[in-house]
Amino acid sequence: MEFTPNSKIWIEKDGRKVFGDGPCDILKRIKRTGSLRMAAAEINMSYSQAWQLIKSLEKKLGFPLLIKKAGGESGGGSILTKEGEELTGRFEQFREEAGETLQQLFNKHFD
Repeated sequence: MEFTPNSKIWIEKDGRKVFGDGPCDILKRIKRTGSLRMAAAEINMSYSQAWQLIKSLEKKLGFPLLIKKAGGESGGGSILTKEGEELTGRFEQFREEAGETLQQLFNKHFD
């Protein structure tokens, strides 16, 4: 039987979770699709739930994550703010490096 390490990483502020894998995932989907509605649909989340999630995150983080474009003939959409882009990128890098370090520690103690 072979064992592998596993962990879950998130960021807290004042002892409260403010950012993790789920929010990072939806922001990446918004960036890719250009739409909060389409990003939410991809993960079977309602638009209103996704919108509440974004608003809650923005309040906890203290900065906006999305710039919404009003609908119309060509439709609306959403793009990430500079802060949203930076947070997503930094979190992904942090998570990747933490995973590599965890694997090294695991190998040290269990190999």
